[in-house]
Amino acid sequence: MTDVHIRRDGCAGRITLTRASALNALNYEMCLTIDAALIDWAKDDSVALIIMDATGEKAFCAGGDIARIYATGRAGDYAYGRSFWHDEYRMNARLAEYGKPIVSFMQGFVMGGGVGLGCHVSHRVVGESSQIAMPECGIGLIPDVGGTHLLARAPGQLGAYLGLTGARMGAADAIRAGFADMFLPEADWDSAKAALISTGNPDALQPGAESPAAQLLAHQPLIDAAFGQGSVAGIVRALEQDGSDFATRTAKTLRRNSPLSMACTLTMLRNPAARATIRDALAQEYRFTWRSMENSDFLEGIRAAIIDKDRAPRWGHDGIDAVTDSEVAAMLASLGPDELTFATTGKG
Repeated sequence: MTDVHIRRDGCAGRITLTRASALNALNYEMCLTIDAALIDWAKDDSVALIIMDATGEKAFCAGGDIARIYATGRAGDYAYGRSFWHDEYRMNARLAEYGKPIVSFMQGFVMGGGVGLGCHVSHRVVGESSQIAMPECGIGLIPDVGGTHLLARAPGQLGAYLGLTGARMGAADAIRAGFADMFLPEADWDSAKAALISTGNPDALQPGAESPAAQLLAHQPLIDAAFGQGSVAGIVRALEQDGSDFATRTAKTLRRNSPLSMACTLTMLRNPAARATIRDALAQEYRFTWRSMENSDFLEGIRAAIIDKDRAPRWGHDGIDAVTDSEVAAMLASLGPDELTFATTGKG
């Protein structure tokens, strides 16, 4: 079996990630296979909707498969990573703009590339085990795959909190933050898929229970006050002045993450482009990721988290207040002829 199972089933096109042993991490080949299926089904009148799911209980998709990006980047070859992100982002835009309903069932870990797959579509289902996050600042990257678009639209300063800390959201917080639409007990997912397959109508989805309470709601006033500051250093100062357990834990996380990644993320989320359209957000993200292997903390972050697993990254800046505005501007400047475009990406 390949890493993604593409097939027709009744009224539905089916996309099932089958790399359960690797937490369904998205590799380049899977990305291209999914995008090709989306293009084919857009013109197929017998496909009324698309169901996207994954095998295994632990993860819908825990992120992108970055081992090869790391290996090629360390060798000074940046072309592979840039091509992967280029095509992945175009697929993310296609999912968001698709002309037919797409229903994602997202159990377990949904992180990074998994958010790009499951959280832009028209109908997003979460359950008891769902844990959704954009943890890229912890590995020297920025929330990408359209993540800045979702984060910029979250209530208050919740998006800045989620993007800079990489905090995980359960079902209720994911719905409130705009990363999901519906809580459905996972025991009911098979019957829900059967109804979608037989009817071809997303209205067949019926919430079966009230989702658990949103855990972050109680912290929203502090999140708004602290993450409304003008810089990452200002955010940390506000958290430390608050002194509550939540604020202290949050400040500790920020001091652990990449200073450059957090500074760029905060700037990106406050740029109107992030809120405007998925394409605008992706184009801005691509500017950072295109440069990331050569000019950011990304390769070091992967080394520390994935390769050596020492959890002791040596970031390029000594502290959160060491990043300059000019460094941020350089990471997010136009790529000129290398800018991300969507010339062949459209609705359906």
